[in-house]
Amino acid sequence: MQWPLLLNSKRRKEKPKQQETLQSLQVTSAPEWRQEIERDFDRLLFAAPTRRLADKTQVYPLDRNDSVRTRLTHSHEVANFARGIGMRLAFDLKGTIFGSLPENLCVERDVPALLAAIGLAHDLGNPPFGHQGEAAMRAWYKRHLASEVAKRPEINKLPIFNDFFKFDGNSQTFRLVTKLQILNDDYGLNLTYATLAALIKYPRSSYTNSQDRWKKHGYFYSEEKVIKDIWENTGLAEGVRHPFTWLMEACDDIAYSVLDAEDTVKKGLASYHDLIDHLECWEEGKDDVINEVLRQTKDKNSEYKKLQKDLTPAEINDMNMQMFRVKSTIALVNSVVKAFTQHKDQLMSHNCDMKDLISKSDAFALCEALKDFDRSRGYRHPSVLKLELEGSNYIQSLMDMLWVGIHGHKTKRERDEEKESAVEPRNEYQSETPFGRYAYGRISENYRRIFEDEKNTLPVLYKEAQLLSDAISGMTDNYLIRLHDELKSLYEYERSQNTLCPQAAH
Repeated sequence: MQWPLLLNSKRRKEKPKQQETLQSLQVTSAPEWRQEIERDFDRLLFAAPTRRLADKTQVYPLDRNDSVRTRLTHSHEVANFARGIGMRLAFDLKGTIFGSLPENLCVERDVPALLAAIGLAHDLGNPPFGHQGEAAMRAWYKRHLASEVAKRPEINKLPIFNDFFKFDGNSQTFRLVTKLQILNDDYGLNLTYATLAALIKYPRSSYTNSQDRWKKHGYFYSEEKVIKDIWENTGLAEGVRHPFTWLMEACDDIAYSVLDAEDTVKKGLASYHDLIDHLECWEEGKDDVINEVLRQTKDKNSEYKKLQKDLTPAEINDMNMQMFRVKSTIALVNSVVKAFTQHKDQLMSHNCDMKDLISKSDAFALCEALKDFDRSRGYRHPSVLKLELEGSNYIQSLMDMLWVGIHGHKTKRERDEEKESAVEPRNEYQSETPFGRYAYGRISENYRRIFEDEKNTLPVLYKEAQLLSDAISGMTDNYLIRLHDELKSLYEYERSQNTLCPQAAH
C-alpha cells in the first residue's frame, strides 16, 4: 500500500470549475479554505441521516434519561477518539508512520479529518433498535424472502440475496453515503476515495466464497461497481482493509466498552463499585493496565472527596465513573496508538491476517473485561431484553405491512410496457390495493425514486427487498413505532375486508 493512494482526495464525480459563470456574474469567489477530506466530514455532519442518529438506539432503547447515549452521541465520541489518534499520528509520529510524502499531501490536516469522518459515519446504516434491529430484519427475510427466491428459477441460484439473509448495517452505511443520500445526482454524498475506502469495515461481500476472518460484509451487490472503482483508485482489493479502518474499529471498541459501562451505571443497573470489583477480579488481578487504571482512578477520586465533602451518594457515583472514563479511555487510546505503530508494516500489507487492533494492544484485557461487564450487567438486563424484543416485533410487523406496498409494485416503465405489449402481469400486485398504495407512498421519496429508476436493472425481487431495507434502516426508533401504529389499523381493516391478496394477508 502507498499513502498517496490511501489518502486519495479525488472524488468519484469531480465537479467542473465554474469560473466563467462566476466572471459573467462579476462574483469574486473566495478561495476554499478546507482540504477535500475536511469537506467530507462537513458533508457527513450536515447530512440528514447523521441527525437521525439522535433517535436511534445505542444500547438502551427509547431511554427517557437524556444523558444515556444514542447512536449520535456514540458516533461523535468515536469520531473524537479517532481524530485524536489522527493528531498523534500526523504530528508526533509523522516520520515513523508516513515516511517521505509528496509535497501536495498535508497529513497534518487530512489524517485527523479522515479518521474523524469515518468515526462519525460508521453507524449511519444501522436500523432502529441497535443490533437487535439487524437481527429482526434478517429473521424477516429468511422467513418471507427465501420462499419467494426459491420458486423463481431465474434467480434462485444467485447468491446475491445473502445481502438480505445476512443483512448488515455496515453495508447499508456504504450504500447510504454512495447512493441513497441524494444531492443532485447518483453519487450520494460524493465523498473522496480516501474516506470511502477507509469506511469499508469489512472488505468483502455477502456472497464472497473465500473464507476469511470476517463473518460480516461491508457492501451489497448493488454497490459492487462502486467498490471496485474505489479499490482501483486507492490500491486496495477484496479482503484488504485501509490501515485507518483498523483505527476506526478500535475507537468503536473503546467507545462502547467504556462508555456503555458508564451508561449502565447511569441507569442504575450496576454501581461504580460493581465495576471496580469486576475489574479487580479479572485475570485474578494480574493485568498491569487494569491495575494502573484502577490505581489512578481511586487516587484521583480520593482527592476530590477531600475537597468536596458535601456530595450526595449519587453525585459521588457519577464523579467516580467520570474519572474512570477519563483514565480508562486514555489508557486504551495510548495502547491503540502504540499497537498501530508497532504493526504498521503488517497493516500496510495486502497479506495482513490480523483480526483486530485492540487484541494486539497492551490494553486488550481492559477492553475485554469492560465488554464482559457491559454484557452481564447491561445488555442482558431483563428491562433491556424486553425493550429489544418489543423493538424486534415492531420492525417485523412494519416490514409485513410495507411489503404489501412494495412487492409487486409496478413502476411507470412497467405499466407502459404492459400497455404496449398487453403482457400478463408478472405476479400478484399487492400494491394495487388501497392499503398497498398508501403504504408505498409512506416510504421516503428518495428511496422510491432509486427503486423506480429505469437505470436500475437489478432483479425485481432484489430491488423490492432492497427498498424495504432502505425504508426500515432509514427510520428512527420513534418514527418506526409511529408509522407502525398509523398503518396497523388500516392494515387490519383491509385484511378483514379480504382485499389483500392471500400472501399479503398471511
